[in-house]
Amino acid sequence: LAPILTGIFFGFPTVVALLAGALVSGFSLAIMMANAGGAWDNAKKYIEHGALGGKGSDNHKAAVVGDTVGDPFKDTSGPSINILLKLMAMVAIISASAVITFHDYFKSIFS
Repeated sequence: LAPILTGIFFGFPTVVALLAGALVSGFSLAIMMANAGGAWDNAKKYIEHGALGGKGSDNHKAAVVGDTVGDPFKDTSGPSINILLKLMAMVAIISASAVITFHDYFKSIFS
């Protein structure tokens, strides 16, 4: 929906800028989420092997909370952002001709 509305109201160059910005920020966010989820999971395993107080310590309790947050990051949030980026690009490509037509129409009305 965002590429379509952006294209209708602001034109094709703005859609390209939207997709470029979404790609850069979304890819960085997805990589960060996947890496953070894996790091929190490995931190819990490291503590469970006896480091930093082992099981039952405050460090272990904190690592369990981190792992609880990290699993959705690693398994769902990171990959879903990549899918969102692909979907935005495909919507922009598929709706390009209609967006250009409607943009020209709105431009003629408001000019």
